Amino acid sequence: MTMRKGWSVARSESLIDTEAPRSHRAMPYDEDGRLPHESEFLAQLGCRVREARALRGMSRRELARLSGMSERYVALIEAGKGNISIVRLLRIALVFRDDTPAA
Repeated sequence: MTMRKGWSVARSESLIDTEAPRSHRAMPYDEDGRLPHESEFLAQLGCRVREARALRGMSRRELARLSGMSERYVALIEAGKGNISIVRLLRIALVFRDDTPAA
């Protein structure tokens, strides 16, 4: 058992060696190259962003400007097509947090 600096498990015991061969793990990707659960998640996220924006009477252009993104990218997110990063999702959330709907 040889240990390298930074490794806590011997190479022969690594997770890579215990994984099933790729031929046994065929995944059903959609036309966008995503797994069905990923596409569903992005669609639901886009719907929630659109609904939150509409509740505040905010245009897509305004959301894009306030979050530092392009209007086209916001449209892709709302359509469930944009592969959004956590940081960009945080930017959108902060826009909604700072712009609470009037009661």
